[in-house]
Amino acid sequence: MKRTVLVVAHTGRAAALRNARLVVDRLTAAGVSVRVLESEAAALECAGADVVPAAPDAAAEAEMVIVLGGDGTLLRAAELARPAGAPLLGVNLGHVGFLAETEPDDLAGAVDQVVEHNYSVEERMTVDVTVRHNGTSTDTWALNEASVEKVARERMIEVVTEIDGRPLSRWACDGVVCATPTGSTAYAFSAGGPIVWPEVEALLMVPISAHALFAGPLVVSPQSVLAVEVLGSAGLAHEGVSRRSQTVGGVLWCDGRRSVDLAPGARVEVRRGTEPVLLARLCGGRVSGDGQAAAVPFTFTDRLVAKFGLPVSGWRGRAVKNARQDGKEEPPADA
Repeated sequence: MKRTVLVVAHTGRAAALRNARLVVDRLTAAGVSVRVLESEAAALECAGADVVPAAPDAAAEAEMVIVLGGDGTLLRAAELARPAGAPLLGVNLGHVGFLAETEPDDLAGAVDQVVEHNYSVEERMTVDVTVRHNGTSTDTWALNEASVEKVARERMIEVVTEIDGRPLSRWACDGVVCATPTGSTAYAFSAGGPIVWPEVEALLMVPISAHALFAGPLVVSPQSVLAVEVLGSAGLAHEGVSRRSQTVGGVLWCDGRRSVDLAPGARVEVRRGTEPVLLARLCGGRVSGDGQAAAVPFTFTDRLVAKFGLPVSGWRGRAVKNARQDGKEEPPADA
């Protein structure tokens, strides 16, 4: 069966277009069939690629989806890759690009590893989201987070939160983020939530600027069901308008891409998703975090250090020590 790869790019960036052409040319030369989306084909100008509609079956039977852009582009591509069960390989052309696996400087080598099947695939938990109101329901999903947010800039939204069918607390806040471990480095992190390693199976509930004594971030079981009920607006009365009448409601955002308006009385339920998103991880080692020559596996810890530029100078860990004792360098006297 002929191998097929779908290439998705941020067509608004010249670097993404240039690198996408490199990917298509290199894959085609290796005998791999390449697809590009109909909405991107004109900008990419890749004569050797098959053009497909940007529909749920765009990645059907594809071995992989290679994404050139930032995390937003990867989240867009996840909508195509998830129903097909195809892993995503991100090439970072954004700012942090936390979901991306490689940088443009490593692109040729990354494509060669794909051609050589030199990669592994890991599952990332998703969440299924249901909005209920007045006897109707709307279903959607998210890889990073489902966030209930205010729509009126001058007023907070008032919500009651629930875990496993029991009320937890009532918050006047800017919103509530319900996140996966993958999303713990995204919106939930900006709202003050903890970073959760992707191997940890859990769900997070993180209030945004809550006006309450008990409003810390929560980490709960992956079998738990989180719920947020919208009570309305918590703004102050003004110009003779009572607080009770200020029922503005809110909005649900999933991965910052799909939204559902929330009228007062709406209920948002978040549970572990039935379909994960797959991420491709290239095999091989990396230079250790303090710049030493020892090659070590690229772990989630290394990803945190690289993406956030965390200071690790002075580290004297076992990996470096063992490498030095193997003849590369004598260990320091204080090691």
